[in-house]
Amino acid sequence: MALSETWFMEGYIDFELQKYRLLAYLQEVKRSFNETKLYPQLADIVAHYNNLLEFQQNKHFLQERFPQKLNISALQRLELVYERILADDDLMQELEHITLYALDEMKATISEGAQIYDFVEQQLQIEPVGIVPLYKDEGYVLIRYGDYTEVRVYNYTIALFEHKNARYRSIKMTYLDTRTKNLSNTYEQIKLDIIRTIRALPNPAVYKIEFPLSVPFNETLLPVAKRVLVKHLA
Repeated sequence: MALSETWFMEGYIDFELQKYRLLAYLQEVKRSFNETKLYPQLADIVAHYNNLLEFQQNKHFLQERFPQKLNISALQRLELVYERILADDDLMQELEHITLYALDEMKATISEGAQIYDFVEQQLQIEPVGIVPLYKDEGYVLIRYGDYTEVRVYNYTIALFEHKNARYRSIKMTYLDTRTKNLSNTYEQIKLDIIRTIRALPNPAVYKIEFPLSVPFNETLLPVAKRVLVKHLA
């Protein structure tokens, strides 16, 4: 079940109705967490939590959510609807009741996901393979987890962007190949094979990431590995 950005004020604004919608959504999120699947559920619920906080602090919440989708006439109608809500004490009290309840419930669920994230992050081991060059914003990542001998090979690229007076580092990872690691085919040998066959980077930065347990790869291990690599490079 998906929630829109303004789910808590859509349709009939009623605490019991919105509580039912919220609990149904949280049940699905918790089901994923119980299966050790973090994404996209963790990012989604954090976004909803931040939306609720912003709504409490920002009287122009709706206008700032939809300016690119609405023409001037629609924006004016939206402003009138929002002003009516602000002027209606009963509606505002009901919205306050809904948002306070939702914030508490979402915070508890986010805490469950954060515990899983922290555990995976703490167990991840990241090390460079061979000599690390000066240029590290592009290279390769070798990921292995559980008892598997397979090593997944990814190309990574780091980019910098600015947002609201802050600079962030983003990462893009592209799957390339799967290799088998054994006594004769070490990480160093895999690195040499990559340099010889791909030839895109003559002296690339290469990192190995290992995780001792078997967890959902795309939903958990890969997203956490991306963030760990960004932190490591920073």
